[in-house]
Amino acid sequence: MTGPDIPESHPRYESLLTRHRIEEGVDLGITSRQGLIAQGRGEAFDYLLGEETLPSADEAERVAAASLLRADHAVLSVNGNVAALAPGELVELAEATGADLEVNLFNRTEARMERIADHLREHGAEAVKGLDADGRIPGLDHERAKVDADGIGDADVVLVPLEDGDRAEALAEMGKTELVVDLNPLSRSAQSATVPIIDNLIRAVPNMTAHARELADADDEELDAIIERFDAETALAAAERAIREPDDADDS
Repeated sequence: MTGPDIPESHPRYESLLTRHRIEEGVDLGITSRQGLIAQGRGEAFDYLLGEETLPSADEAERVAAASLLRADHAVLSVNGNVAALAPGELVELAEATGADLEVNLFNRTEARMERIADHLREHGAEAVKGLDADGRIPGLDHERAKVDADGIGDADVVLVPLEDGDRAEALAEMGKTELVVDLNPLSRSAQSATVPIIDNLIRAVPNMTAHARELADADDEELDAIIERFDAETALAAAERAIREPDDADDS
C-alpha cells in the first residue's frame, strides 16, 4: 500500500494514517465497506483514551506475548480491517511467537479470502490458514464460524483483534485462551477475553512483538508467572476509568 502525504508532526497523524489504510483496503478488495464504520467507532474510543497506549494496556500486551510464547498452538486471526491496518506487523508477531496466521471473515467470499492471504504473503507470510474452512466454531450460524481444523480449531491460544462479540464469546466457550484487541472496554469481545487489550491495533501489535522478543529467552516458569499475575477485570476497569475520568492517570 502507498502511504498518504501526511507529515508525522500532524497532531492527528496516526488517526489519518489508519483511515487511509482502511480506505485503501476497501479499494483493494481486502476490507468490506462495513469495515469503514467499524474503524470510525474504534477511532472514537481511541480519541477518548487519549490516542495512547495506557500502562494497563501495555501490561496486557506483555501478558499476551507471554501467552503466545507459552502456547502449544497459537493462531493470529486476521479479518479485513486487520489485514489493511497491520499486515506486516502481524507477520512479525507471528514470526516472533511461532504463531500461525489465519484469515477469518464475516463477509466471506473466496475472492476476499484469497486477496487477504495474498496480501499477507506480500508482507512476508510464508503460510496462511483459513482457506480450507474444514472446521467450525460451535454456536455460530454465520460465515465467521468457518475455521481451519488445524488452525483456530486446534489452537489453545488465539489472538482475535477487532473481533465480533458473538464469535469472541463462542471462542471463549470453547475454552481457548483468547487475546482480544478492542478499543471499547465495554464490548462483548473485551468482556469475554482472557486478556483484553484496550489499545489501537497499530500500537498493540508492535508492542506485543517487542515484548515477545524481550521474553524470547524466558523459561516456562517466568512466562507462567507473568500470565498468572494478570487480572482482566483490573485492566478493563483501568481503561474505562481513563475514558470516564481522563484527568486521572492510569497508574495500574
